Amino acid sequence: MKWRKMADHVQGLAQLEILCKQLYETTDTAVRLQAEKALVEFTNSPDCLSKCQLLLERGSSSYSQLLAATCLSKLVSRTSNPLPLEQRIDIRNYVLNYLATRPKLAAFVTQALIQLYARITKLGWFDCQKDDYVFRNVIADVTRFLQDSVEHCIIGVTILSQLTNEINQADTTHPLTKHRKIASSFRDSSLFDIFTLSCNLLKQASGKNLNLNDESQHGLLMQLLKLSYNCLNYDFIGTSTDESSDDLCTVQIPTSWRSAFLDSSTLQLFFNLYHSIPPSLSPLVSDGGEKQTGRTHAALFLVLSCLVQIASVRRSLFNNAERAKFLSHLVDGVKRILANPQCLPDPNNYHEFCRLLARLKSNYQLGELVKVENYPEVIRLIANFTVTSLQHWEFAPNSVHYLLSLWQRLAASVPYVKATEPHLLETYTPEVTKAYITSRLESVHVILRDGLEDPLDDAGLVQQQLDQLSTIGRCEYEKTCALLVQLFDQAAQSYQELLQSTNSSAADITVQEGRLTWLVYIIGAVIGGRVSFASTDEQDAMDGELVCRVLQLMNLTDSRLAQAGNERLELAMLSFFEQFRKIYIGDQVQKSSKLYRRLSEVLGLNDETMVLSVFIGKIITNLKYWGQCEPITSKTLQLLNDLSLGYSSVRKLVKLSAVQFMLNNHTSEHFSFLGVNNQSNLSDMRCRTTFYTALGRLLMVDLGEDEDQFEQFMLPLTAAFETVAQMLSTNTFNEQEAKRTLVGLVRDLRGIAYAFNAKTSFMMLFDWIYPAYMPILQRAIELWYHDPACTTPVLKLMAELVHNRSQRLQFDVSSPNGILLFRETSKMITTYGNRILTLGEVPKDQVYGVKLKGVSVCFTMLKAVLSGNYVNFGVFRLYGDDALDNALQTFIKLLLSIPHSDLLDYPKLSQSFYSLLEVLTQDHMNFIASLEPHVVMYILSSISEGLTALDTMVCTGCCSSLDHIVTYLFKQLSRSTKKRPAPMATDDRFLHIMQQHPEMIQQMLSTVLNIIIFEDCRNQWSMSRPLLGLILLNEKYFADLRNSIVNSQPPEKQQAMHLCFENLMEGIERNLLTKNRDRFTQNLSVFRREVNDSMKNSTYGVNSNDMMS
Repeated sequence: MKWRKMADHVQGLAQLEILCKQLYETTDTAVRLQAEKALVEFTNSPDCLSKCQLLLERGSSSYSQLLAATCLSKLVSRTSNPLPLEQRIDIRNYVLNYLATRPKLAAFVTQALIQLYARITKLGWFDCQKDDYVFRNVIADVTRFLQDSVEHCIIGVTILSQLTNEINQADTTHPLTKHRKIASSFRDSSLFDIFTLSCNLLKQASGKNLNLNDESQHGLLMQLLKLSYNCLNYDFIGTSTDESSDDLCTVQIPTSWRSAFLDSSTLQLFFNLYHSIPPSLSPLVSDGGEKQTGRTHAALFLVLSCLVQIASVRRSLFNNAERAKFLSHLVDGVKRILANPQCLPDPNNYHEFCRLLARLKSNYQLGELVKVENYPEVIRLIANFTVTSLQHWEFAPNSVHYLLSLWQRLAASVPYVKATEPHLLETYTPEVTKAYITSRLESVHVILRDGLEDPLDDAGLVQQQLDQLSTIGRCEYEKTCALLVQLFDQAAQSYQELLQSTNSSAADITVQEGRLTWLVYIIGAVIGGRVSFASTDEQDAMDGELVCRVLQLMNLTDSRLAQAGNERLELAMLSFFEQFRKIYIGDQVQKSSKLYRRLSEVLGLNDETMVLSVFIGKIITNLKYWGQCEPITSKTLQLLNDLSLGYSSVRKLVKLSAVQFMLNNHTSEHFSFLGVNNQSNLSDMRCRTTFYTALGRLLMVDLGEDEDQFEQFMLPLTAAFETVAQMLSTNTFNEQEAKRTLVGLVRDLRGIAYAFNAKTSFMMLFDWIYPAYMPILQRAIELWYHDPACTTPVLKLMAELVHNRSQRLQFDVSSPNGILLFRETSKMITTYGNRILTLGEVPKDQVYGVKLKGVSVCFTMLKAVLSGNYVNFGVFRLYGDDALDNALQTFIKLLLSIPHSDLLDYPKLSQSFYSLLEVLTQDHMNFIASLEPHVVMYILSSISEGLTALDTMVCTGCCSSLDHIVTYLFKQLSRSTKKRPAPMATDDRFLHIMQQHPEMIQQMLSTVLNIIIFEDCRNQWSMSRPLLGLILLNEKYFADLRNSIVNSQPPEKQQAMHLCFENLMEGIERNLLTKNRDRFTQNLSVFRREVNDSMKNSTYGVNSNDMMS
């Protein structure tokens, strides 16, 4: 870089040094903020670049060097007004020389400078100077570091490690397509060489006696391991898998890397490193021993992380013989670690080793594992390791997931193994099952005694482990069942004795309840693991044994609920009932099952109806005694809801006297959770909707057209509405009580409305609520618009009432109810919308709850009513009714009050907005066309941003909306050219706006084309529909875009790319008729396939991607 000649700004430099010190060292917040403000101004100043060099050259503190490095990173990263190529090359060379001549900089300064080098290299990857890709000679750049001292060597390796990481990370300031092109090119041109270099240096290191006390040796080893890990953890094919899918991960190593993995030395290198890193210092050296152990563990952790990645190499990299050989070496290495588990007492290393074990089965088949020479010995060692791990339940509880997933996969594979070699799982799986069950039971006493955190409180973790155990426990089920029966009988007997004894302590009772809680959860899980095709009569009889015991325990605990109950045990019971329902109740279940025979013998439950009566009895008992316990109430109601969904079970349920009791007595007197309790939160009433959905389904079975029965059922709700009406009619009323009564009522009604999906029953509900009670809902919105806990349930009820689910909203020919219902909807949207906008600026952390959630429900409501097909919207303008205009104008006002970023940041809001926009552009395009220019541009911008949204639903909705808009434009243009010679119809504002701003449509054309060509386009058909219209409206721009894409290809591929575009438009006429569109969609499928094939081997950049920067 030709740095400007500068006078020695000593004073300015000293001032910057003071500011840096204040920013990084002061504890005074005001001083730090002042310094930060001044330094931000410095970063944005025009002479920032020259001052950064001055700071690096003459700055006396590490903080000023850090400031210079971070400022330079910002300068090279900016997308507007980027630095010229020569300047960036000079900065790159300067940074390399600076690092080479100052190897002993503060670690954070070195890190920041390496980050700067990596950023320049990544962003300039496709920059050419005299036909040379100037930023690609990365290995040459670091070679001089690797040939110098150990300090230099560490810097060189860190540069490669940081660069690999930087190129692998997508950033938000540049398009994803550009990131993928750089990442793919780096993968093809440099990554394998870097990995090979890393392995060679590691081989040299492992050949020596490693001394981790030596700072430089430790530093070099750590950086080499990080580099190897970054290479193996590279996103080779652009899938960007998230961490949550970790255990399903396959490393998509390129075929060109085969040699490194066919040669077992790469795999052996990491296993050898594991064993050559000294476990700890000798006892004689006490000082620094802890530091040494920490270093050892950190190094071993990285070795294991690399092994996890190597074990996950895609299967298709090998043929069968090669895979068997690779697996043999892998299993052998695992066996050596199991035989010598020196580092595993460290929780992180233990966790990583458990991940390695899990990969053995996620990537290889049981049929392949059993053929490995040492398989019997290895499976024994893994079983012992698992049993020991489960017994030490308090150590690294999160790692157990990987061990259980290994055994779950092994057990699930047993029926499919064709190999003749014994898999021995019938020997070891019961040991694992037993260890899990007994260790959980033994943990109860210790947790209570020591006041530890109870794993039963982490419902997600428990459920995950039970899901895994359900498969493991079904392997050799006789043994599992015998163990559970034995343990359950012991625990239940002890529990009974304690309850009958007069001098038993509460702690002893709690311990037994804890043990029974685990057993009930586990019994539910193993019953839920039943697979119909693999199950036998004997196993069903065993299920019967287990079910009988749980039901007997339930009878015992229910009889004591008046005095005391155990919340965790009740939740376990509900989990058991849920599993039992899934497997043994419903339309698909064999009623001759041996389970029912066992229930009949022991408990006198002869058929499914009697079993259902037990379910309903339990549900009513829970609602009676646990009405104030939200977790139990919501899970109980979910069980009732699930039972009400089955076609045959719901008909059997209705015949039960207990269900009839519920249908006739759904009041707070019998079900306390329906009470308006001043202590509870308004949001705690959500479970009422679930309750009434289930009741609604049960009521509908025999309701038919019986209005008297319906009126009878609605009596409690009628009384509640009358109470609210009474309150609102007076000036002085208890506002909190009115709110609670209303919120409970509308939640109940929403449940009923959701359940009534047939015309007859829904019309009864509609006639009940309209017109009598609709004014109360409108009044509530007027009064409490600022309280979302009150307005959201009311708005959601209205959205449900206008939703034409299963064509239930069908009014008679002479009925004006459709129009009247829309008027009420319009009134509610307008009332809420105009009032919520008076709130002004809402803090960012509250904006969704206070405003956007309600707005989102309004959008959903408007979409439902506009697409319900029960209102003719043409009549409103015809008869001078402003209901439609009011609703649409309120929609626009609400929309303009929301920043674009919020539309995509909140998933529910984006889904409701884009689905509404789709309906508006389809059926109300004249309204869209009549809007002010700034509103039209806002809507078009939101479509443009939505096209690249991650949510496929949003993206598809945008494509559909864009298609309607483009089709409308195309028709208007065609019409205007036919009627008069002028190209623009003077009376069409929309056409005029579009001709004033052609860049908007052009940008969307380039976006759609980019997504189709360069990205993983999951909704290709939807993308193809607007594309033809966009091309026909912008033929010249499309031609330029096509030439740009063709010219950006390597010379030998340009002809093929040109041909792809020619074929795309072959046989396409200048119209948007369905036949023409379908042909274009077919052409586009072929086009996308051919372009992808053509570009697969290309490592060149596609400059047209930059049009999206």
